[in-house]
Amino acid sequence: MSSWGSIAQKIRVPAGTLLGVVFLLLMHPSRRSLLYGGILAALGALLRLWASGHIDKGRALATEGPYAFTRNPLYLGSFLMALGVLLAGQGYWLLLAYGERFLEYSARVPLFLPGAPAASANTSSFLWSRVLRNREHRTLMGLAATEIFLILKAVL
Repeated sequence: MSSWGSIAQKIRVPAGTLLGVVFLLLMHPSRRSLLYGGILAALGALLRLWASGHIDKGRALATEGPYAFTRNPLYLGSFLMALGVLLAGQGYWLLLAYGERFLEYSARVPLFLPGAPAASANTSSFLWSRVLRNREHRTLMGLAATEIFLILKAVL
């Protein structure tokens, strides 16, 4: 099983990218869906950017910034980005599978925002160097490329 886990870890991004391209080709965006979906996806990207500026992966527990509000701001940001892209491209039929997976996930994991953050003695500040080290700029470039593709598809 660990062998499959290693393989899955290596192919998850390329496989997801390929599947994403196929889904993008099947979408039918409009100006209105691009606006609303784009705003939601951008909010998700901003949340991921904010979170990546506060996390030192494998070095320290992140408890400040968005981590003071939710334990998983990167996942929440990804969720919002994916939902925004589906709405932007009017890929509503994809929400069925996406929603089912989320329902399974939400049955196992507590809510994103369980309550107000408690005061903390630890302080962490946002650093652009962390954003780059966490390679979050790639996420933003991918989202921008996706949105540009959907805009071109809607216009042409």
